[in-house]
Amino acid sequence: MHGSYKVPGGKLVVVDLDVEEGVLRNVRVAGDFFLEPDEAIFSINTALEGALSSTDAAGLAARITAALPESTVMLGLTAEGVGIAVRRALAHATEWSDYDWQLVHVEPQAPALHMALDEVITAEVAAGRRAPTLRVWEWASPSVVIGSFQSLRNEVDPEGAAKHGMTVVRRVSGGGAMFVEPMSTITYSLSVPESLVSGLSFADSYAYLDDWVLEALGDMGIKAWYQPLNDIATDAGKIAGAAQKRVVGGEGAVLHHVTMSYDIDADKMLDVLRIGKEKLSDKGTRSAKKRVDPLRRQTGLTREAVIERMIDSFRTRHGLTRGNVTDEEMARAEELVATKFGTEEWTARVP
Repeated sequence: MHGSYKVPGGKLVVVDLDVEEGVLRNVRVAGDFFLEPDEAIFSINTALEGALSSTDAAGLAARITAALPESTVMLGLTAEGVGIAVRRALAHATEWSDYDWQLVHVEPQAPALHMALDEVITAEVAAGRRAPTLRVWEWASPSVVIGSFQSLRNEVDPEGAAKHGMTVVRRVSGGGAMFVEPMSTITYSLSVPESLVSGLSFADSYAYLDDWVLEALGDMGIKAWYQPLNDIATDAGKIAGAAQKRVVGGEGAVLHHVTMSYDIDADKMLDVLRIGKEKLSDKGTRSAKKRVDPLRRQTGLTREAVIERMIDSFRTRHGLTRGNVTDEEMARAEELVATKFGTEEWTARVP
């Protein structure tokens, strides 16, 4: 069995192993990490040898930590990362390089249609009718997108939304509200086979699927990191938030979508969103204006340039072929707008 895992902000860990009578055998750990002393790699292998195949990542990490010499130095490597690589090997997880990735980046779409396209495209990936897809959104109008389980009245001020021409829609994933203006927001979706995140906890899958964009930001001179559970942050503040939805059927798939703040009109956002004191306190700040630090200020690049660099970074690392939404997918998405995402029943399903 073969498994790999790129430690967030670190290096690739690769594990090859066998399972005999429910225990790990012939464990071999490798990767492009740094480890001192040299003999520590054998300590890691020995710690994993004979472990029950049912041991979770935390249990495997504990075995490794206990076996390592006190003088061990790990750079780009963690005991937890090795444990996750083992679990991915046991789960027969796939890797980014196993797929021919497709890019969908088309003309601006209405907010409700974006919600529907996420559902349709991810279902097509689950069914095996579409390649794993990176979809970069363009917005036809300003919007507030609330999470699947959020209360409409608690999150959105209807007078503020009407004043600023904001359409309110509800997405299929959980998480918090997104304040969107077309030229001030960068949004993308990853629709991936469930096997790509096999062996990862729900929280670990966020970090794993965010890793490519952290590297893309790094290429632009921004040191960013994954901040549990679903934020991307820098020293200057939060720049993005992610949300996920698991899709059943076929081989299964995961929808992972991210909204990044390229620029932001904080006063307008405060007119539209009901950001309470508890939420601000949870973020460790006194002012909603300080919660998000836009990419425009941090990069000095145009929105279009940031998007193009992100796409180029993905293409360089994983390969990417330009594609489109098929006529059948668009027809299904438009049907979902009419019956679900564009209806008051759905938008206000949690009043």
